[in-house]
Order: sequence, then structure tokens, then C-alpha cells
Amino acid sequence: MLDIIIATKNRGKANEFSDMLEPYGFRVKTLLDIPNSIDVDETGSTFEENAILKAEAISMQYNIITIADDSGLVVDALDGRPGVYSARYAGEAKNDQENMDKVLIEMETIPDSQRTARFYCALAVAVPGKKTITVSGTCEGKILRQPQGTNGFGYDPIFWVPAKEQTLAQLQADEKNKISHRGMALKKLSAILNELFG
Repeated sequence: MLDIIIATKNRGKANEFSDMLEPYGFRVKTLLDIPNSIDVDETGSTFEENAILKAEAISMQYNIITIADDSGLVVDALDGRPGVYSARYAGEAKNDQENMDKVLIEMETIPDSQRTARFYCALAVAVPGKKTITVSGTCEGKILRQPQGTNGFGYDPIFWVPAKEQTLAQLQADEKNKISHRGMALKKLSAILNELFG
């Protein structure tokens, strides 16, 4: 069984990755399992750049296969914000509720027809001694005027998925994983993992 590190301290994200990677026989660990793990500054201007920075730094430090993701909410009416700043949109404290509130306040005057948005996920896989690989996935939807649902995390309660007629926070984890931006990116990644470790 191969050890793999998911470069995150976000428990919600870690659980999603564990669910999706278990079938490959990986023993999934996160930065929460590593005492005093290094912090990687996300100085990239794109999701891809940030994912690569994190994956390569952690992989090099601990000599282990590392998957890092950088993902966030891209709102058309806000010129792509919060984008790469999604986790800390309302401040460095990375408070989900405050981030959501800020988006809702900024969109108060935006008509329903112009509330389109998508979640975007870039995944980087750093394998010691190999070139880092990246894949991406998106989930299209709309921003609601108030939260609905208690599952998920982050902006899930205000992100309406027309195909499901529910928010991401109203979906069960297995349903969300099938259609989420991370789920889409992991589908692409699964083909690569089969090639590398199958």
C-alpha cells in the first residue's frame, strides 16, 4: 500500500480526497498527520501555480507522493473573484461564513440572470524524481441569495447546481463527489494514477 499526502489541513477537503482515493489502495495522509508540517506560501496568480507550489514543496520535504489542490469559487459578475483568494476572501482567518457573507453582500444588486459562477479545481501530483502533473475540473452553477443546506463546506450552501436543483450543501457526499470540480479533476487524475501505479 502506497502512502500519499494530500497537501491540506482542511478536514472537509481531506475527507473528500480520502473517499475518492481509497479505491486505488493508497494510504491517505494529510498535513494534519505531520507534526509541525511546513507551510507553503501560495504566491501563484493561478490555481495551477498554487497547486504546483504546494505539491512540489511538500513532496520534496518529505520525499513522498503528494497531491495538492488549489480550488475556489469564480463568480462572473465579480470579475472572477474570489478566485485564488476564495479561502481568505474575508480575511486571513479563513472563515467560511464570513467569506460567504462577503460574496452575498457584493452580489446583492446582481439580478438572478447574471449570478453564474463555477467552482474550479486544479490538482498537482508531485512524485519524487518525476515531472509534476496537473489536471483541472469545474462545476457550473449559480449564486443564491441565501444559504441552503448543511453538508459540505466553504461556499457550498450558496452554490446552486441547476442539474441537481439543489445546492452543493444539500447533496450527500457521494452525490457531490460525482459532480464537483474536485470530482471532475480526480476523474482525470484517476487515469494518470492508473498509468503511474496501476
